[in-house]
Amino acid sequence: MAKASKLALLQEMLESAESSIKSAKQVLIDLGAKKTDLSEKYEKSAKDLTTADSPEGKIIEGVFNGQDMIGPDKKNYPVPANYASKSKLVPGDVLKLTILDDGSFIYKQIGPAERKTVVGILTQEDGQFKVMADAKAYKVLLASVTYFRAEVGDKVTLIVPAADDSDWGAIENVLPRTEDEDDADLNKF
Repeated sequence: MAKASKLALLQEMLESAESSIKSAKQVLIDLGAKKTDLSEKYEKSAKDLTTADSPEGKIIEGVFNGQDMIGPDKKNYPVPANYASKSKLVPGDVLKLTILDDGSFIYKQIGPAERKTVVGILTQEDGQFKVMADAKAYKVLLASVTYFRAEVGDKVTLIVPAADDSDWGAIENVLPRTEDEDDADLNKF
């Protein structure tokens, strides 16, 4: 079998497997199974945090879920992707939000979650960047990808929560390519 036809067959098999997995997940949801996100845990953790007024403005503590901060009132507060990327926030981190009188939001990380580092390959699926590491796909923020000038196929180090099976991670760095990897890329063409 020619190399091109083997690649086409492999691509077709992967698409079929992805379709089957998506269908199976939808059946689970339809049967009432809970999604595998940690929102409930973060809401419970945030419930015990504080909200207060100060001379600077309103202060709200909350838990980062990968994209937003969940406050004690169960509301989602948008965390700027650039701040989350630069600060390498991971789900479970405790943040303090100060809402100034002029409506400005100022975030500060006050309680980092326990972390671990994994190494994986950057991919993109349905417009969402992900890192495949330890047989799992972790979502990452676009701001992290652009900040590190990462490209699909790059090997990256990723920071993830140590205790939770999170869907999100924070890119720590892009690993330099070796000569062997560069040669393999050139041989694809």
